[in-house]
Amino acid sequence: MSDFLKRLFNGQSGQPEKGGAQGAVPKEAFSLVLDFNTKRFEDLFRYPLNSALKRRELRIPSVNRRAVVLFVDGTADSDKIAEQVIKPLMEWKAGRESADHLVDELKNNVLTISGRETVEDLNQAVAKLIDGSAVLLIDGENQAIAVDSAGFENRSVAEPTREIVIKGPKSAFVESSAINHSLIRRQVKDHRLISETMTVGTQSPQNISVLYLSHIADPQLVENVKDKISQADRDAILTLFQMEELLEERPYSLFPSTMTTERPDRAGSFLLEGHVVLLMDNSPDALIAPITFWSLYHTAEDQFLRWAYGNFARLIRLFALFFSLLMPAIYLAVVTFHPEMIPTDLLLAIAASRERVPFPTLLELLLLELTFEILREAGIRVPTPLGTTIGIVGALILGQAAVQANLVSPLLVVVIAITGLSSFAIPDVGLSVMTRIIRFTFVFAAYAMGFIGIALVLAVLLAYATSIKSFGVPFFAPLSPHMPSSRDLLFRPIIRKQWLRPLSMKPRDAIRSKPEGGDRQ
Repeated sequence: MSDFLKRLFNGQSGQPEKGGAQGAVPKEAFSLVLDFNTKRFEDLFRYPLNSALKRRELRIPSVNRRAVVLFVDGTADSDKIAEQVIKPLMEWKAGRESADHLVDELKNNVLTISGRETVEDLNQAVAKLIDGSAVLLIDGENQAIAVDSAGFENRSVAEPTREIVIKGPKSAFVESSAINHSLIRRQVKDHRLISETMTVGTQSPQNISVLYLSHIADPQLVENVKDKISQADRDAILTLFQMEELLEERPYSLFPSTMTTERPDRAGSFLLEGHVVLLMDNSPDALIAPITFWSLYHTAEDQFLRWAYGNFARLIRLFALFFSLLMPAIYLAVVTFHPEMIPTDLLLAIAASRERVPFPTLLELLLLELTFEILREAGIRVPTPLGTTIGIVGALILGQAAVQANLVSPLLVVVIAITGLSSFAIPDVGLSVMTRIIRFTFVFAAYAMGFIGIALVLAVLLAYATSIKSFGVPFFAPLSPHMPSSRDLLFRPIIRKQWLRPLSMKPRDAIRSKPEGGDRQ
């Protein structure tokens, strides 16, 4: 039994047996025999059972050497291989000394494709094949040439679907990391924008890019993020959304410690404040670390609108946050414990509307809340043309039918409707879901102790929120603990006064621009 457990845990430690998946490819040098090298690739890819491995045999006329070009179907661009790899080899006129340094000569002077490098071992060559490169094997050479011929299918850049703005850029990230890099560099045109590549996943390796501005980002923060990535020991991490949970310091907490954005302009603004941005193939979002409450509360449009318009939108958003979090609990507390707070006429109207409702107020409220959450989830899952119809018609019909059937009171329907609309006004998905879950805690606290229960839960919630950190940055910084900043918090100052980066991020360069009139904050 102990031998079985030993084998089991060894198998789970990311060390599969030789000849297994790609992550377990042996690190072996190439042979001088072309057929032997080709056969090892065919065995690793289970060729011909696996028809994805494609091979093109040829003879280089000028040196009279056999060669094989290997690539994986669906990852490489066959037209690019034909035009920029095979065609130059067939048309090359070799000199006398070319045969002595054939690999270097082909890589440096013959192949016209931009990305090419020498590959020394089988493991490296297989990794290049899976990433979309083509591998050139030559008879009599113990090195191969990997050429960048990636041809993954990508959708075109489109408008954002979640972070929609009326005024501002309309481009959104796609599933290609290369295109996403281009979109960010279009926003941040700075030679000090660093993009480091790390590999995650032992069996199905994926590249993840760590972007930061070297003259702004705190080096300790960058190392902290990179350490977290290197500790993500999984056989496969397919998307950035899985990496988000692995990077979190408190995976069971309702408060997020990272956030995603689908907008290149917003990712660029975080880079300019000293944050770290992560990009990964298959993920149409960028991952931002660290974050604060203000990162979740702000939107991209706040800076695009004029000062008064942007702050008015933030004010509405602040009310929406409190309505979404507290409105059902306040209604329950007032009706159950504090009816003296309600004007007499309104109290009589509420009592009359609830006269025929057979359920207590708590059950009535939970029934409507759960119904609204089911409608919300159904609107997401059904096909797009029906989603809006189900949401609107379902809410109207069910609400009206429930009132007429004396299952709920009309005022509670209004309360739940306002609460639901308020949750839609919260810009970040993580913050919105968090308020929807915590709302039930406030409801039960209000049912138990009225406003005293709401106050106690709110105090505990604020105490916990002020104690947590995201990669060393306090959740409410730079407000609590107070640190110098441009005071772009609940409301934003005019852009001229936003000359100081938040010192909670420990930026290497804290000054955005020369302060106006010496206004130091």
